[in-house]
Amino acid sequence: MVNGKGSMKKSNLDRFLHCTTPLVPPQSLPKGEIRSLNGLWHPWEKEKVEFFRLSDLWDCYDEWSAYGASVPIHLSNGESLVQYYVPYLSAIQIFTSHSSLIRLREESEDGESDGSDSSSDESVSVEGLENNLNDRLGYLYLQYFELSSPYTRVPLMDKINELAQRYPGLMSLRSVDLSPASWMSVAWYPIYHIPMGRTIKDLSTCFLTYHTLSSSFQDMDPEENGGDKERMRKEGEDITLSPFGMATHKMQGNVWLSHDQDDQERLVSLYSVADSWLKQLRVQHHDFNYFCTMSMTYRA
Repeated sequence: MVNGKGSMKKSNLDRFLHCTTPLVPPQSLPKGEIRSLNGLWHPWEKEKVEFFRLSDLWDCYDEWSAYGASVPIHLSNGESLVQYYVPYLSAIQIFTSHSSLIRLREESEDGESDGSDSSSDESVSVEGLENNLNDRLGYLYLQYFELSSPYTRVPLMDKINELAQRYPGLMSLRSVDLSPASWMSVAWYPIYHIPMGRTIKDLSTCFLTYHTLSSSFQDMDPEENGGDKERMRKEGEDITLSPFGMATHKMQGNVWLSHDQDDQERLVSLYSVADSWLKQLRVQHHDFNYFCTMSMTYRA
């Protein structure tokens, strides 16, 4: 995260991450529930466990989905402007426990499928994933992979509301209910910048960020979880879902990167982690493949 101290030394990439990283209000798990947590996912031995609700996470994207997230950009000539980015849900997989899955089914009063045993054009085979991964990573409740053109997509909050009609757990589940395999990817596309009237090639850059959704990662060292090395989260503070992986498209020139902060090395690392994550889960992420292919084309 970007803080006030030394903020002027931050690169535009840092500013983008700061302005697009969700901060979710924490809640405390009742003591009676702490011991009932799956020991494989949550090897905690403490009296207080904090979590967040997925519904609170989506609230972070509400205003961004409507108006865009504002990112201040400092140019090399000393000028500044504000670039606006709209978030789109690129991919999501939610793995939960068998007991949570049963509860979600019981709470589905209308008798419609809760999505845990279905597949669609946007999904890879659910059955294959569930058979291979449920012992280790939980039961696949929901997955969605966006395949449509960016120009025909709806903003993230609209897509979440749409999916929640079929998968109500998308609103009711908590981070402590999710296995470490639960994740989402957000595609960020620029819409305009203020002041208008200037054409700056590098401001057409698009970003793909990856975020874990499980409480298993909340107390990790920020460096291990892709966060700011300078900032350790304290109890009671908002939970920061810093991206653990990233890919970019149309990144040219030197607007985003600061050589003094090894941003290029940082981007390579974030890309590598995202690539490894997708390979471990054995999924094809359409946007990731597209970004990688196009980035190679731009570099060629």
